[in-house]
Amino acid sequence: MTETSPGSWPELTTARLRLRMWEARDAAPFAAQNADEETMRYLGGPKTAAESDAYIARTKTHWAEDGYGKWAVELAETGAFIGALGLQRIRFEADFTPAVEIAWRLTRGFWGRGYATEAARAAIAYGFHTLRLPEIVALTVPDNTGSRAVMERVGMKLAGEFDHPLLPHPHPLCRHVLYRLTKQTS
Repeated sequence: MTETSPGSWPELTTARLRLRMWEARDAAPFAAQNADEETMRYLGGPKTAAESDAYIARTKTHWAEDGYGKWAVELAETGAFIGALGLQRIRFEADFTPAVEIAWRLTRGFWGRGYATEAARAAIAYGFHTLRLPEIVALTVPDNTGSRAVMERVGMKLAGEFDHPLLPHPHPLCRHVLYRLTKQTS
């Protein structure tokens, strides 16, 4: 992984990916990704273009306020937008907060190729080495086996389950699993 800072925001590159700041050209493919029912299955369902634009705006605000956030992820070779991945401060209260979460959302056509794992490893390294975070968490619904597999491939360990405080109970997505990864000191 290499890290560059073309502006005030860091950019990460891996063997196949570039994690960069959001650009105007990302709005349409991100909206298409968020309109896909299967992609959004565990994320509350499809979103409108306006909701996707609001997500991008919130992500940029997160970067401005916290100095980290979610990157737009593209294929290094072609520049094709494939999704979003990064670190964010959890903005709800739970027994494991305050905490910084790693989260991702990739376009369905790019699933199953190891991109989420590759990008997550780069973001985790950035979180531990540059931001000096002591721990990074991840969360999802128990049925999201794809994301859970990524969490396990990057070394995260299942730490328990909880009801998401921002979702009403009962709600089909209310129950979540929590994974943790602690910085290794040597």
